[in-house]
Amino acid sequence: MTEQPAPDVTTTPNVARMYDYFLGGSHNFAADRAAAERVLEIFPETGVAAQTNRQFLRRAVRYAAEQGVRQYLDIGAGLPTQDSVHEVVQAVAPDARVVYVDYDEVAVAYGRRLLTGVPGTAVVQGDLRRPDDLLAHPDVRATLDLDRPVAVLLLAVLHFVSDDDDPWAAVAKLRDATVPGSHLVLSHLTLDGIPPELAERGQAVYRNSSAPLVPRTHAEASRFFNGYDLVEPGLVATTRWRPDGEPEGVDSHGYAGVGVRR
Repeated sequence: MTEQPAPDVTTTPNVARMYDYFLGGSHNFAADRAAAERVLEIFPETGVAAQTNRQFLRRAVRYAAEQGVRQYLDIGAGLPTQDSVHEVVQAVAPDARVVYVDYDEVAVAYGRRLLTGVPGTAVVQGDLRRPDDLLAHPDVRATLDLDRPVAVLLLAVLHFVSDDDDPWAAVAKLRDATVPGSHLVLSHLTLDGIPPELAERGQAVYRNSSAPLVPRTHAEASRFFNGYDLVEPGLVATTRWRPDGEPEGVDSHGYAGVGVRR
């Protein structure tokens, strides 16, 4: 029997590498750039929205660090970029530890190469849809102490998990694996208020990529915070979560919030 060649990961648009392109990064291939440009034709503000999501991430993890959280589990971390989680939190707490998780082998390979020798960090290949396996990973266990508070970061990742895979159950398992005082930092794409024909065109691009696009309503996104107390101002437009000088009036097409486990 002839062994089949491994699939070429560079020919299928990958959502992590498309996001890297939106952020102005260089860790992407021609297929990723072509798909990203199709998205930009439909939603020209996507690049700005990606930047506002990164700005929210920086504000939220800085907030968690200032609350005394010293451990971070960044799921769906994607490709390393400027102001990564460990850089932000270790500026507040040099002893903080961060585990980056992604299921894309290219993102994991880049991350491991760039973070070699960086203390307090690990890069793990894992899948949000299999939280038990992710939490049992030896590098997760070696880096994080789940008997102490952990900030679980789910930034712009849940909208790539279909309802059939029940992302709410996955988030609940992550919640139950952490102790009270742990944080959930979440941002989620919405197409609330977007004309249906534009929404369909945008989702069609992602159907030919590494993951479908599943925007959700405010009520659907709020369900991820079951078992958490939302930090003020709650689950709001990404740019409205404790803004720190970023431009107002930018439509991020997303909701963002931080919760503290009860």
